[in-house]
Amino acid sequence: MRIATIVHQGKRRVGRLSADGMQLELFDIDGTRGALPLAEAFAAGAAMPAVSGSVPLADVQLIAPLPAPRRNLWCVGRNYHAHAKELRDTVFKDNAKAVDAWPIVFTKAPETVVGPGADVQLPGTTVSSQIDYEAELTIIIGKGGKNISKADAMGHIWGYTIVNDVTARDVQMRHSQWDLGKSFDTFCPMGPWIVTADEMDGTDTRVQCWINGEKRQDARTTDLIFDIPTLIETCSRGITLLPGDIIATGTPAGVGMGMSPPRWLQHGDVVRIEIDGIGILENRFVKGD
Repeated sequence: MRIATIVHQGKRRVGRLSADGMQLELFDIDGTRGALPLAEAFAAGAAMPAVSGSVPLADVQLIAPLPAPRRNLWCVGRNYHAHAKELRDTVFKDNAKAVDAWPIVFTKAPETVVGPGADVQLPGTTVSSQIDYEAELTIIIGKGGKNISKADAMGHIWGYTIVNDVTARDVQMRHSQWDLGKSFDTFCPMGPWIVTADEMDGTDTRVQCWINGEKRQDARTTDLIFDIPTLIETCSRGITLLPGDIIATGTPAGVGMGMSPPRWLQHGDVVRIEIDGIGILENRFVKGD
C-alpha cells in the first residue's frame, strides 16, 4: 500500500493510492499529523480506517508523508563502503576505527522536513557555501520498542520512504557533532509517499540520484555496511522507538563532497532521487535567507 499525505481544498488529508496510481482514496481521519495515526494503528493491531471518497492524484499537492515528525529523525552516516572511502579524508577522518565496528548515528530536527516538489532553501554564504545531497532509503517504524533484537527488527517496520539528507558540509566539519550541519530548515525532503513493508523489500532495492539530469549515485541496499535489522537494534539500545519514528539508512557514494574538486549545490539545481519499489522524490534548490 502506498500512503500519501496531501493538501486538498486547504486541508491536510491522508490516503492510499489506487492500484493504477491515478486516484488517492482518502481515509476518514484527521490529516494534521500526516500518516502518523496509521503507523500508530498498525502498532496497535487496529484495522485501517474507512475510506471517505477519492480525488485524482493530479489534482492535489503532495507533501511529506510525515510532515511534522514527533521528534528528531534518526540518521546513519558512513553506511556504504564506497561512500566511506570517498570521504575518508574529510568527514570520516576522525573516525579511524574500522568502518564496520559501530554505526555512526546522528539526528535531524523535525523542522527540516519538506515534501516532494518543495523548494529547498540554500542559506546565505555567510552561513554555509558547501551544500550537499544524500539520497537515502528511509524506514518508518510501526511497532515501537526498546532493545529490539536484530532477529525481531523487521517486524517493527511499518513502511519505507525516501529522504534527501541535505548537508551543510562546512558546518558539519566545523563541529564535533553533525546535527547543526544537517538540521537547517528544509534540509530533509521526504516522499513521495510511504510504501508499507508488506509490499517492499527494503533489504534489496536500488537507490539512485541525479543532479540536473546527471547521475551521481547508484547502489543497492544489499551494499549497506550495517543492514536494516542492525540499524533498528542500534537505535533502540536503551531508547524506546515509537510508531512513526524515522530512520534514514545512509547514502551511497557519489556525493558532491567526494568529487575532485567538490561540486556543491547551487541556486536552480534539481535533485532527483529514485528508489525501486517506492518512486521518485524531486526538489529544486533555491537561494534562501
